Amino acid sequence: MPVILPTGIDVRLSARNSTFTAPTTGLAPSYLQANLIILPSRYASDFRDLCARNPVPCPLIAESSAPGAWSKLNSNLPGITSSRLAPDLDLRRDAPRYNVYHDSSLVKCGVTDIEAEWTDDHVAFVIGCSFSFEAALAEAGLEPRHAAMGRNVPMYRTNIPLCPSGVFTGGTYVVSMRPYRKADIEKVRAITRHYLPTHGECIAWGWSAVVQLGIGDIDSPEWGDAPLTFGGRPLGEREGNEENIPVFWGCGVTPQEAVMRAGLEGTVMAHAPGHMLVLDVKDNEILRTG
Repeated sequence: MPVILPTGIDVRLSARNSTFTAPTTGLAPSYLQANLIILPSRYASDFRDLCARNPVPCPLIAESSAPGAWSKLNSNLPGITSSRLAPDLDLRRDAPRYNVYHDSSLVKCGVTDIEAEWTDDHVAFVIGCSFSFEAALAEAGLEPRHAAMGRNVPMYRTNIPLCPSGVFTGGTYVVSMRPYRKADIEKVRAITRHYLPTHGECIAWGWSAVVQLGIGDIDSPEWGDAPLTFGGRPLGEREGNEENIPVFWGCGVTPQEAVMRAGLEGTVMAHAPGHMLVLDVKDNEILRTG
């Protein structure tokens, strides 16, 4: 039976008490979902610049109000006050699952809280997530396949380099993928291009894009679940089929990949891919119509 958590605070409270620990795709429709990365304060300035220089995979929507602050965010969204983002918030417990890195190595995967790891020196950054435009796609009759099938979105490393910033060098884009019929791709592009704070329009599509992005095997994502046809077969078996065209977006797992490449010292924490922080702002409030 599907879990029904209709609002952002419903998801956060359920994650906080560990009654919900699964991926958040399809939850709290129309509420803004976000990626989370938490760094020692000495890396905060470089990371802030990394986001500014790479706004497609790393759209920064908020950060901790101060080092060590886990209950209050400062908004980076035009017209959205900090108090509206998530007034009841515990960044240590409000994502369903977390990953923990020490000296750039993954040491804990999928834990339900990071209270023991959090210190007064940590700064949290909140990055837009493409789950936020999935409600709009569903309303247009274009529900993403992973959501319809109760699966996590597949995510892949690519060969697209990030613009470096300070200690963050050598990183590449991570992308999420949703297959669509070739005839629907222009509609998908039109809907998602206005969601700039949550990655915006897709960056590539088509079977040729798999090769161009440096993805070795569409059926073996680095994160999330392997993509399937509606008949339950591996998507790669339908290569060239116009009913199953891979469509790729920038992904907020990119900062975690950048951290791994940067060789950071100390403890870094992040949401587990697909297990997002859900805010109290509606996705239509951040649409850009230019």
